[in-house]
Amino acid sequence: MATRDPDRKRQQLMEAALAEFAEYGVAGARVDRLAKRAGISPGLVYSFFAGKEGLFEAVYEAIVEQTVDAVPIDADDLPEYAGRLHDTAARHPQVMRFLAWYALERAERPVPEVVARSMDEKITAIEAAQRSGTVRSDKPAGEVLALVLALANMWQHQGEDVGHLVTDAQRRSVITDAVRRLVTP
Repeated sequence: MATRDPDRKRQQLMEAALAEFAEYGVAGARVDRLAKRAGISPGLVYSFFAGKEGLFEAVYEAIVEQTVDAVPIDADDLPEYAGRLHDTAARHPQVMRFLAWYALERAERPVPEVVARSMDEKITAIEAAQRSGTVRSDKPAGEVLALVLALANMWQHQGEDVGHLVTDAQRRSVITDAVRRLVTP
């Protein structure tokens, strides 16, 4: 006799949705196709989430929470933090494709609460590092964070025209060196 495991079904759905949205974005994704990927009926999608849009947002929030947990900021060592962000992105190209779709399809929406909270915590950590003298203080912490995040993810959305300029093996050191130069007092 089969047992019901809603948590397992929900996880299967989230994994299938990540794959579907990374490939097609929210506009091109189809509930029947992602349900098939998850091995569930399309109707079950609606029992877990408010349709395709709600599922798209849930996948985004899960990615943000997992990244914050997996790669916590170390404001006293921002070069290594940027390197760890780069490493994580390089290991999860599907997540990076999803995030590219999210940026394209949600550009006009307010910043989700989970992201705003995470950014506020990172800015507070950088401000503390600036006060202690481990991070230069001539730029606001928000600007420092924006630059660190941009450098950490700079290779994820580049075409081959830029991608070939630095080998995969060199990219992490290019990032950590650039961040070190940016933040060292």
